[in-house]
Amino acid sequence: MLGLGPQEWGAVALSLRVSIVATLAILPLAIWVAHLLARRDFAGKGVLNALVLLPLVLPPVVTGYLLLLTFGTQGAVGGFLSNLGIVFAFRWTGAALAAAIMAFPLMVRAIRLGFEASDRRLEEAATTLGASPWRVFRTITLPAALPSVIAGAVLGFAKAMGEFGATITFVAAIPGQTQTIPSAIYAFLQVPGGESQAGRLVLVSLVIALGAVAVSEWIARKVAGRRL
Repeated sequence: MLGLGPQEWGAVALSLRVSIVATLAILPLAIWVAHLLARRDFAGKGVLNALVLLPLVLPPVVTGYLLLLTFGTQGAVGGFLSNLGIVFAFRWTGAALAAAIMAFPLMVRAIRLGFEASDRRLEEAATTLGASPWRVFRTITLPAALPSVIAGAVLGFAKAMGEFGATITFVAAIPGQTQTIPSAIYAFLQVPGGESQAGRLVLVSLVIALGAVAVSEWIARKVAGRRL
């Protein structure tokens, strides 16, 4: 495919692995927080919303540095986890963690809009008939917001695929270990004659992004068709 070399293939495979793991790992939390912000009024709601959006307004390098301070082997959380054999800094798992944190605000925002737009009268009717809150959420609320959940997941995946600043600060760009497509493109552009390799990875990124959008549209149509 496009004459990719071993280092390029490694970057593509790692980016897909990091993006899929980050999206799947953070999606349940994004759904829960989006529902909380959309449907509940509580003290500190504004603070929670600000914290959710913080990675969008902070420079990615700052986010990566904060991750390094927190989850590095000398950090408060990272030091404890390292004693348990769990290490994030300079590992692909750290790249997934950084990607998940950067993708989280976009996912929450998209999913929250879906919850806010859904008809609450159906939920109230189900509650009146004796359905538990969990059953109402599982059978009515979540299915109604499913297109937004899919959109949020795709946005999160795309953000994870393109994440650079926080990732390279937290886990560096070690070929075969932590070098994702964006960091590989940057590395190739720093050496003479690396433009062709960078260009091939740009094309791969476009193909993956378009494929993700196409799959999400197909799933959304399937979901909409089941409702008719």
